[in-house]
Amino acid sequence: MRRLALIAAILVAACSPEKNPDAQPTAAAQVSAPVPAGAPVILAFGDSLYAGYRLNPGEGYPPRLEAALNAAGTPARVVNAGVSGDTTAAALQRLAFTLDNQPAKPVLALVGLGGNDMLRGLPPEQTRDNLDAILTEFDKRGIPVVLTGMLAAPNLGADYARKFNPIWPELAKKHKAALVPFFLQPVIGNKALMLDDNIHPNAQGVDRIVAATQAQVADALEAAIKP
Repeated sequence: MRRLALIAAILVAACSPEKNPDAQPTAAAQVSAPVPAGAPVILAFGDSLYAGYRLNPGEGYPPRLEAALNAAGTPARVVNAGVSGDTTAAALQRLAFTLDNQPAKPVLALVGLGGNDMLRGLPPEQTRDNLDAILTEFDKRGIPVVLTGMLAAPNLGADYARKFNPIWPELAKKHKAALVPFFLQPVIGNKALMLDDNIHPNAQGVDRIVAATQAQVADALEAAIKP
């Protein structure tokens, strides 16, 4: 944990904080809308950034995204399949089981993985291969994907970043997936939006991420349900 905190601190230090460090609730924080019966299902398949690490029920990314989508008139049920600590290898191992046990087939999937690979210093080639296999499985099942990307911490070196950072845009192009280049971009460098581990967003940070990604997810969902 000491090593993870150090890496995260270096990553945060390398980013410029927002001019206004006082976190204010975003529109997503103030919305709540019921999910209509039969709403299309979005599967949020990822790690702790989806799971809602150290947040209260309903404060994680999937439930806040669901609330924001429905409040904006985009019916959706977002299923949280995030597991804290998951590497891409662990996620790949549970993917088929997760998909096979969904009560309703997802119309769209969000895939957010790779941060734990980076924090553990795992070879980027392994991360790429695992994510490629995960996206291939979604392709086989006819489930389009929004891929939420990650960036390497600066202390891992330029060579690691050169191999790690292009994984998401290149795989998004290969699999024709929508791409959020860096999932944490709306909060990184702003301690008011992060938990004290400087790795995970707090509830206000989650709302900031929802506000930054909601439109793209809505567009991908609309495209997925078109006849």
